[in-house]
Amino acid sequence: MRIATWNVNSLKVRLPHVLDWLAGTPVDVLCVQETKLTDDKFPAAALEQAGYGSVFAGQPTYNGVAVLTRTGSVGAAELVSAGNPHFDDPQKRLLAVRVGGMIVVCAYFPNGQSLESEKFVYKLAWIDSLNHWLRELRADSAPLVLAGDFNIAPGSPDYLALTGDGRLVDASRGDDGWSWTGAEGPVAAGSAQQGK
Repeated sequence: MRIATWNVNSLKVRLPHVLDWLAGTPVDVLCVQETKLTDDKFPAAALEQAGYGSVFAGQPTYNGVAVLTRTGSVGAAELVSAGNPHFDDPQKRLLAVRVGGMIVVCAYFPNGQSLESEKFVYKLAWIDSLNHWLRELRADSAPLVLAGDFNIAPGSPDYLALTGDGRLVDASRGDDGWSWTGAEGPVAAGSAQQGK
């Protein structure tokens, strides 16, 4: 089974890109973060025309997650949970489905901002609760996949090395992935994000 993850930063804006990518790279499961759409605006019909079923949990402006499954290879996904049953959270950041004999968890981890912020405290509590829930899910005999945007850099060298001052000026998609550009030009490739 081929599984991919993509923070689309607005599915409304990126839907043509997602459909083009799925046509050229027919993965079995695509976990999507930052859909930024309410459920009534989710483009399920367009994705179905492309051969993908969808399970989603959305909200306007921020967050939102979805799991897309290629119906011709793995069939439709069955919802396990929208959100963590151990963490009361209005933010739509977590979705678990059962598909192809496994459990796939799509996660959009919170951005903690500074170590002194309330957002960082929220992030740590969110992660602790997720760890607890994942241990419970692992008790199921099905294989478990955690995919998504983790918003984690273990330490300042992981993002300060990119430009020397921790700023990512621009990101552009090339044929071989993402390139980050600093004040002096390209500095790295991959999916690193500053300070998250």
